[in-house]
Amino acid sequence: MNSLPFLPVLLGSDMNVYGMARSFHEAYGIQSVAVAKKRLGATTNSKIVKVLVEEPELEDDEVFVKTLVEFAGRYPGKTLLLVPCGDNYIKLLVRNQEKLRPYYKFECISEELLMRLSIKESFYEVCAEHGFAFPKTAACTADNYQDFEPPFDFPVIIKPSNSVAYWNCHFQYKKKVFVANSKEEFKQILAAIYSSSYQDTLIIQEFIPGDDSGMRVMNCFCGKDKKVKLIALGQPLLEEHSPEGIGSYAAIINTTDNALAQQMKRFLEGIGYVGFANFDMKYDPRDGQYKLFEMNLRQGRSSFFVTAAGYNLATFLVNDVILNAPMGCVIAADSALWSVIPKPVLFKYTQNEALKDEARQLIADRHYCHTFRYEPDMSLKRWVFYLKNQLNYFKKYRKYFGNKGLHE
Repeated sequence: MNSLPFLPVLLGSDMNVYGMARSFHEAYGIQSVAVAKKRLGATTNSKIVKVLVEEPELEDDEVFVKTLVEFAGRYPGKTLLLVPCGDNYIKLLVRNQEKLRPYYKFECISEELLMRLSIKESFYEVCAEHGFAFPKTAACTADNYQDFEPPFDFPVIIKPSNSVAYWNCHFQYKKKVFVANSKEEFKQILAAIYSSSYQDTLIIQEFIPGDDSGMRVMNCFCGKDKKVKLIALGQPLLEEHSPEGIGSYAAIINTTDNALAQQMKRFLEGIGYVGFANFDMKYDPRDGQYKLFEMNLRQGRSSFFVTAAGYNLATFLVNDVILNAPMGCVIAADSALWSVIPKPVLFKYTQNEALKDEARQLIADRHYCHTFRYEPDMSLKRWVFYLKNQLNYFKKYRKYFGNKGLHE
């Protein structure tokens, strides 16, 4: 590790962090280090990433800066590449970027642009400005939710505008995203949410018909020159269906759509974006358009599907921030099957038969990857974690598949 010109410092300890650590290890044979609120199973007992700091108050701005400045002091003379891997961490970094630039190498957007993109109401305004379609959308608040009625038919989607505040709230049967099939169910869900500490706006959207395979996920990287360097599009076979996992992808096959890629390139360069970006959208069979749901100002939880197909995310970041290497724009075209669930679960619950056939062929061709099954990191303890993690998915899908309401 000491012989390399840089050290990746990852913020967080979840699957996204492990995926980035694996990308760095595959590309450079390097062990990453991590700073997080707490250590999660994804990064425990790993040889490719070490969580060296656990700070429960890390989301406090003063604690965040103090912790990272002190951590940098452990590596005098070393180039530290700072990589935020969660919504909370990217917001903290953007707000405190000038205080941390003397200690770390990174690039990020301005706080003004962050606010426009991270709050869903203003994000949809930006989408409209750049010609992106999005679902019919309304918003309700803690002040008007009791009398609020959606201006479109049921079923409807209910999700928080402020994902960080929602992550920190608690109420019975909490889910990452809800689907209400009736007015009565809608009222019950809103009442439950606003009985918690979450008092920000809720986004109410029409439900786009179709199963999980109608979703698309796009990961992009923009260099410090504000030009797009990577565009990778994936088609999910299946999402996670546990309460905390709804909307997170469980299996993805890379795909391409050049028109969509060029539109996204114009959008990102038009707003002057820098860094990783992750977009969730769904194909609407009613009008043949992709409807954009949200933009994450970081690589996504499932972004290892890009590295798995041969487009290593870490190399784009290093080439730009550390090596200052000139890069054109790569539109990922090679395919692989990426998954975090057991194959029997994948093939039992995926509803798109054509995608299942494609998945079987990719597995047969050895173009298949599971983020956590990485041979250089498979110690006995990691095997135990991996097996427990996989067995748990049988239980979770059996219990929660299709359940997006206010019940267990």
